[in-house]
Amino acid sequence: MRSGELACFRDPEIQRSARHAKQLCARLQHFNHFDEGYRELIGELIPGIPATAVVCPPFRCDHGNGITLGEHVFINYNCTFLDGGGIRIGDHTLIGPDCHLYTPQHPMDYVARREPQEYSFPITIGADCWLGGNVTVCPGVTIGDRCIIAAGSVVTHDIPSDSLAAGNPAVVKKRLRTDRTPEE
Repeated sequence: MRSGELACFRDPEIQRSARHAKQLCARLQHFNHFDEGYRELIGELIPGIPATAVVCPPFRCDHGNGITLGEHVFINYNCTFLDGGGIRIGDHTLIGPDCHLYTPQHPMDYVARREPQEYSFPITIGADCWLGGNVTVCPGVTIGDRCIIAAGSVVTHDIPSDSLAAGNPAVVKKRLRTDRTPEE
């Protein structure tokens, strides 16, 4: 599934992983990130999540174990991460409400699409990024460090570091200042 090869999503191991994530996501909907028990539940869903990272329910994902979050990541309400191909988000990145990150890609051939199979391509979002509300990131996309993706954008291709991108499809509208340090 994470190799970029065509994978059968009815495979028993993939089905077990998806079922486990769906059960945890359903339980998570009854929590907020301040509740006792939240940290244990989100840690079971997203193994290795840093203590400084926050995921606000409601949140949905395919597996959870394909998500890697950096320190101080904040994921706002109602996000959906289809993480079969792997999703990596760098330190200090902010994900707005209603964002969708999709790693699955179905075959282009309609006959092949009739089969229970799909490709999955990883998504990487760098450090110190900000995705506004309702951003969609498509399979295989890399967003560089310190980027801003405007609300409502659909990111269909890579965005270089230090860029402000907007639109459907998202295009770089402006290069951002890069001559400062976080201490400034």
